[in-house]
Amino acid sequence: MCRSIKVLRERDIPAGDEEIAAAALQYVRKISGYRAPSRANEEAFNAAVDEITFASKRLLSSLRYGARA
Repeated sequence: MCRSIKVLRERDIPAGDEEIAAAALQYVRKISGYRAPSRANEEAFNAAVDEITFASKRLLSSLRYGARA
């Protein structure tokens, strides 16, 4: 789906806050169909970016490297 979103899980180089927020923004743009939302949708758009950024940070911080499924 979002092939242009950079993989952020690397063992030696943890993703920075800016990288995580940029990936969240790209994801919201992709699923919403908006590059930049209208004023009417701006609050919902930005809230989604914030929520996905938070969830992504939580996911990345909880992953154990070297673990197999």
